[in-house]
Amino acid sequence: MRKRIVAGNWKMNKTFTEAESLLFDIAELLSDRDDTNVEVVVCPPSLYLELASDIAKQNGFKCGAQNCSQYNPGAYTGEISAEMLQSAGVQYVILGHSERRSYFGEKDDVLALKVDKALMNELTPIYCCGEVLKEREGNSHFAVVEEQIKKALFHLKNDEITKLVIAYEPVWAIGTGRTATPAQAQEMHAHIRKVIADKYGVDTANSISILYGGSCNPGNAAELFAQPDVDGGLIGGASLKADDFVKIINSFGK
Repeated sequence: MRKRIVAGNWKMNKTFTEAESLLFDIAELLSDRDDTNVEVVVCPPSLYLELASDIAKQNGFKCGAQNCSQYNPGAYTGEISAEMLQSAGVQYVILGHSERRSYFGEKDDVLALKVDKALMNELTPIYCCGEVLKEREGNSHFAVVEEQIKKALFHLKNDEITKLVIAYEPVWAIGTGRTATPAQAQEMHAHIRKVIADKYGVDTANSISILYGGSCNPGNAAELFAQPDVDGGLIGGASLKADDFVKIINSFGK
């Protein structure tokens, strides 16, 4: 059975005091959650990772980073290595988010190196892929996502690719209030699983969790999570409010 996961991506938000308060609010609400079979991951800015890791460890959820360097430790001012993340108790790392691709020019070949560094340091990559509105309207969205997966992940061995999570994020639905319909989400998730199955086999493809990341909220989470190939969500804005985030976590099976 595939792992069900809800990961909160805080992006560049919250002061230290606000972050600490949000973490404790999430922890308190999770103590009464409906389903403990959902893996919960909180991904705050790097400055708060040690704090988040300590609180997560004490309260039954996981800590994730929003990025890591493709380089080994050394003279790379401003970068954070996978080794550093692992030593701070981080267990997941988001790689290839559309904002990293768009604002910082990250390409699939660089992301392949980052995936390798994460896996070498026992971090679970949450590898993001997705299309912009022009690609969706031009009907090239399937090819775009397939290329992103092949270029960044298909160098991995069978036992390596099973150690990561994939997040499909329709870029046109991030922070816009627009959401892919459940049918659209399922269609792409099924396509992603087939792309993996064609390379690594059906059993391997069926073991990998694929998350939906595009304006998922308490109002639409249950319908999205009910789709057969949607195994959870990578949550942006709604993860900044403890009540909304935990409502999304509790949406499985509703």
